[in-house]
Amino acid sequence: MDGDQVWLVALVAVGGALGSVARYLASGFVTRGDFPWGTFFVNVTGSFLLALLFFLALQRGFLSPEVRALVFIGVFGGYTTMSTFSLETVTMFTDGQWTWAVENVFLNGGLCVVGAFLGRAAGLFLGGT
Repeated sequence: MDGDQVWLVALVAVGGALGSVARYLASGFVTRGDFPWGTFFVNVTGSFLLALLFFLALQRGFLSPEVRALVFIGVFGGYTTMSTFSLETVTMFTDGQWTWAVENVFLNGGLCVVGAFLGRAAGLFLGGT
């Protein structure tokens, strides 16, 4: 690994730490009751913000490879929680909470895609296209 690659890996690591802390704080703030609202919240907001920034950067071309590694791979990789979503859904199924499990799949799967579409539209709009 050359010096540039080491630097990019370090940026991904720092971004991942920041994203993980943001996920912890946001999820803890939103979680209430039996349904994993915190995971749902970070999945939707993460999907929206990642798409917004990606398409905005694509239109304006203002992000360097280093910033893209830090933000897109690091921060959003640490922030979004699809693996947690999957584990929570399996746990709900195995605990006999079928209704919650099915709702979790449809809400996270459906609204995260909607969030990405809205983020794309916002990024393209703000980018001038």
